[in-house]
Amino acid sequence: MKQIVLLALLLLTRLSVAVAEPMSDADIPFRYTSDSIEYDVNADGSYTDTQKWSTIVLKESALQGCKSASVTFSTSVAKGEILEAYTLKKSGKRIDAPKSSYQTSTNDGYASGSPLYSDETTITVMFPELAVGDTTVFAYRVTNREGMFPNQFSISHAFSRFQAYDGVSIKIIAPRTMHVRTEQYFLSAQPVVEKDGKQILQWLFQNKKPEKWTPADSGITTVGDEPSLYVSTFDSYRQIAEAYAKRAVPKAAVTERIKALASRIVGDKKTPEAQARALYDWVAKNITYGGNCIGIGAVVPRDLDVVLDNRMGDCKDHATLIQALFAAENIESEQALINAGDRYELPSVPVVGAVNHVINYVPAMKLFLDSTASYVPFGMVPVALGEKPVLLVSHFQDGARVPSTAQDGNEQIMHTKIRINPDGTATGTTQISLKGYPAIGARYYMRRLRGDQEDYMVRAVLKSQGVHGTGTIQKDDPTELLDSYRYGFAFQLADLLVAASTIGMPIQPVVSSSLPISAFVKGAYDPPHKKANVCSGGHSVEEYEYVFPPSITIVGYPKDFTFSSPAIDYTATYRKSGNALVIKRELRDKTATNVCTPEYEVEYKKSARAIMRDIKAQVLLRD
Repeated sequence: MKQIVLLALLLLTRLSVAVAEPMSDADIPFRYTSDSIEYDVNADGSYTDTQKWSTIVLKESALQGCKSASVTFSTSVAKGEILEAYTLKKSGKRIDAPKSSYQTSTNDGYASGSPLYSDETTITVMFPELAVGDTTVFAYRVTNREGMFPNQFSISHAFSRFQAYDGVSIKIIAPRTMHVRTEQYFLSAQPVVEKDGKQILQWLFQNKKPEKWTPADSGITTVGDEPSLYVSTFDSYRQIAEAYAKRAVPKAAVTERIKALASRIVGDKKTPEAQARALYDWVAKNITYGGNCIGIGAVVPRDLDVVLDNRMGDCKDHATLIQALFAAENIESEQALINAGDRYELPSVPVVGAVNHVINYVPAMKLFLDSTASYVPFGMVPVALGEKPVLLVSHFQDGARVPSTAQDGNEQIMHTKIRINPDGTATGTTQISLKGYPAIGARYYMRRLRGDQEDYMVRAVLKSQGVHGTGTIQKDDPTELLDSYRYGFAFQLADLLVAASTIGMPIQPVVSSSLPISAFVKGAYDPPHKKANVCSGGHSVEEYEYVFPPSITIVGYPKDFTFSSPAIDYTATYRKSGNALVIKRELRDKTATNVCTPEYEVEYKKSARAIMRDIKAQVLLRD
């Protein structure tokens, strides 16, 4: 429930504050009446985190979310304790949460053994007799015996414009000799106080009149848009990369076991590209993603023998194993730190929380790789990583970014043949050919589709398009990690047309698919966003061959249509031959970036609305 996020994954792009509408007091579900956050930092990077907050419940809808609170910490390097937890009734009566109701959950090993992949402990408390109008108070202390990096300290906090805060205080107490860098937005920095060899930094914040959220407020937020604070003792992001590399790179040592495994995987493949692909595929398919942290394991990979013995590892374990296997075959690579969330830029103050994921980079091939995304083929990365800044840990480069994934071959070609009967039933086939991320997604889905589920799946994809029937599916082997895929359906429809003297038949896919033309223009009439949004381009072709019985006359059909703008190219052709109609529609979304501004979205929606006139056009039939 608490909105403050340590080492926050912040969001990304400019907010139109001028048009923000305040939330009425009657609509605020709950309010932070106070929030105190304090870090007492030691020179070696260890620190104590003490927090206390109180919230008043204002609406019934907020009760469930406010009934509990928790604190989580790493058991091996920290001690956590709840200092206070009570309900303050509207009448002023205080009701302490009985300690017998505290729930402790610890990830530990079997039979008192050491945990392998996570050692987190969570203490949860339930607030007694909570009702609308009551206040909850919760305070905890976590003493961290080690910092994430030796002799360094780094935190981030972000607050929502759509949440009510009466008063927030963030305080950092650190040795006077520590060089602490700070960056804040919409927080009030207080004068630094020096006392007893310590420096005390403090920020205040309040948001008594939160903004009213609307769908137009969704999107990504750049640094500086939201009330936020960044604090770090690191001099630069290069220093963060070097601190990570100091303990991670030695873990990628090429041992005899690594040599033997790499040789077995590569076999007789001769080229570096073929060898790298084989090694990447093996890790992606055989090393399960898993694990959170074990103490400083949050930034230190596990020993590769542990990863191989258990066939499991988190992102840094995957990246370390890839680096070692590549090195065994004399393929140079390195690890790279990146944000896996919604951050497309880094704050100027170098905070560790700005990067929370580890991938690989192969300089000779100019390729980034992420084997934790087990469905993504060699040479590509998950679409969400496109255009994000990366910290190369061995050969750091200022301004390094992952290339755009917006135009990575995203394509669908659909060919549908339908023969319609006098009573409106129909039989037909649909063949679909995919490239790029749509193909990757389809392979991922098909790998998990059991044979006994295929009949249900066909019925479901027909129903999703507004028709009913049965059918069968034919598909290529989905097991390989490739960026192309083909599959198809043979179907019998019970209700393609409704018998009537004159009807209009929409022109649309019979089965749902990965990249239909309609997906590109969906939301054309929705209000534009105030902030930038994640986006990408693509190419979709839909071909239809309708064959009607002699009893049905084609009275009219749309004219050929062509449209072009900086964002979209679209063409549609309609050809009638006897009682058959052949239609081809083709749309090319030319969006070339992963982040689209509100201005671009406005122009895109104009293009989409122009195209929708053709997409909604129907064939006029008479029986």
